[in-house]
Amino acid sequence: MKQSVIISTYNQPEWLAKVLHGYLYQTFTDFEVLIADDGSDERTAAVIEDFRKRAGFPIKHVWHADEGFQKSKILNLATMAASGDYLIFTDGDCIPRWDFIEAHVSHASPGTFLSGGYCKLSMELSQLLSLAYIESGSAFDIRYLWQNGLRGFSQTLKIGAPERLRPLLDWITPRKATWNGCNASTWKSEILAVNGHNEGMQYGGQDRELGERLKNLGLASKQIQHRAILLHLDHQRGYKTPETLRKNRAIRDEVIATKSTWCSNGIHKRPQP
Repeated sequence: MKQSVIISTYNQPEWLAKVLHGYLYQTFTDFEVLIADDGSDERTAAVIEDFRKRAGFPIKHVWHADEGFQKSKILNLATMAASGDYLIFTDGDCIPRWDFIEAHVSHASPGTFLSGGYCKLSMELSQLLSLAYIESGSAFDIRYLWQNGLRGFSQTLKIGAPERLRPLLDWITPRKATWNGCNASTWKSEILAVNGHNEGMQYGGQDRELGERLKNLGLASKQIQHRAILLHLDHQRGYKTPETLRKNRAIRDEVIATKSTWCSNGIHKRPQP
């Protein structure tokens, strides 16, 4: 199978540069990257063009004009532009560990979607991480992260667990394996079968709603939060409002109650066939 990594972004060029740098050092190398750009200005385009000169894999910049938070729409456009039959979704503020793509590829199986994990960093630590630390792998060294302010048992366990224990930790974790927009994957055919992301939803659970439709379709979710790891850089979320959270929760409740698999406001703007 061929892999496509879809990275969403919006006007975070400094963070995106660090994230893209992480894909230069992946242990699995047969993939393409699509940057799903929700209307960023020319600074993001400059970062992408500079990165093209160093990348050894195809890069596609999928962009539309800025009309507010339209992440679902740009993800649908990137999904259609992806040439891979297996899609890994992540964000432009999440630096992949060197085995990130390998973890998704090695655990992919028909009839499933994968749910990975992340280690959330403070703003100070997010700014401190340099390209050199990402290249050397020191950015993922739990000792370095602790020395520079990382705290929390769950965060430490996800980033610092020995490799032999990671499958066990994923098996015993009480957290449900949900579709997390920053770290999830499945087959392109399955995304198309549920008509992609719901473009009527803004920030707050729009990724989980996609996963709920995938489960209604019959897909099983598999937890790999201790095996597919990202460093989540800090940032503000000015697009988060109580109104959108309530609206999205109502949509999700209906999807769960009706066991819906299709959203009419997705890739194809039509009712369920």
